[in-house]
Amino acid sequence: MAARRLLWTPFLAVVFLAGLLSALPDRNVSPVAGAIFVHELKREHFQGAFPSIRKNYSEIPSDTPITFHAQLLGYPDLPRWLRYTQRGPYRPGYLYGSPTTKDVGRQLIEVTAYNRHTYETVRQRVIFTIVPSPDAQMPYQAEFFVKNRDVEEVLPADVQKQFQQALDIMLEQKDWSIINITSALDRGGRVPLPIEGRKEGVYIKVGSRRPFSDCLLETKSSDNQFRCSLDQQPVITCYDSFSPQFRVDWCNITLADLSSLGVTEEVPVWGDGVLEDGSEYNPPTDSPEKAFLADYLLTILLPLLVALLLCLLLAYIMYCRREGVHKRDLKTSDVQMVHHNTIHSNTEELRHMASSRDVPRPLSTLPMFNVRTGERISPLQGRQDSAHVPLILAQQ
Repeated sequence: MAARRLLWTPFLAVVFLAGLLSALPDRNVSPVAGAIFVHELKREHFQGAFPSIRKNYSEIPSDTPITFHAQLLGYPDLPRWLRYTQRGPYRPGYLYGSPTTKDVGRQLIEVTAYNRHTYETVRQRVIFTIVPSPDAQMPYQAEFFVKNRDVEEVLPADVQKQFQQALDIMLEQKDWSIINITSALDRGGRVPLPIEGRKEGVYIKVGSRRPFSDCLLETKSSDNQFRCSLDQQPVITCYDSFSPQFRVDWCNITLADLSSLGVTEEVPVWGDGVLEDGSEYNPPTDSPEKAFLADYLLTILLPLLVALLLCLLLAYIMYCRREGVHKRDLKTSDVQMVHHNTIHSNTEELRHMASSRDVPRPLSTLPMFNVRTGERISPLQGRQDSAHVPLILAQQ
């Protein structure tokens, strides 16, 4: 029996780990280069795959907290064009971004869902097949800053459709399309205070093959720029169809005209990254030799030369520009010199006489003495002894 239990233990461990590490079938998506792409991570889709919930499928709780983690397969982070956001464990997550022609190809994203109650995980691979855009590049691009929305509030398809319809009504043309959506936090913005109605803000970039309308060009006029410097909204002649669903900051609008630049991007040919049979890797050639004499002279000898010049200047000031004693005496009058020498010689003579005499110390230097009798009294003596002989005659 003990041997059978030992044999069953690894099998049960494998079954237990397989239950904790469930996996969903792969998902295929096809983003288009140069256009916004949004993939929603629905909580209900992952919630039913947790092992503890599958056992009681009829009683699936609706308030299970789930958080997601997405990464490029084999790497710790997402590609540069793809971003992830989730406001909380009770809300869905979003993978969104705008790939470029440099990102055309196949990318595997691994999404892991965590059950915050049971610590179970469910994984799913999302296969991104990025295809080039069938349309030509949109040379006229405008970016709007929406102040009353967060990024996850603009990512759903119906909200993007509302924004694009409002843009078409305002500009009276229907060839604008959303290119990219970026959170204000990714542009250096700050999290707002916990006040109701305060949002982080989101940037929405749109593009078109037709030139900008007069309505958009008015926002960049000198009068409107002056109003923006005074924290006032610019005046535009067209009807603002964004309000009140989208509060657009017309002082924070960016217009980019790429038609004059002649920007053309070639679609790269993607390979498998493996050398063909029989081929060899040719590393780049060695860089040419470079002479560093000029760099040495600039970094070492130039500071030493400056320090030497400063030392010579300081030595000239201290030694060559100093007035000596002989020169000072020549500028002094004879009367002042005789007076100074007399005082100096008399002082030296008095000091010599004071040091050589043998006389008692002056009474004024003693701690206490009697003025009338000259008797020396110790300061430690009591008051009774000093009361018979007053120190001052006026005190008799």
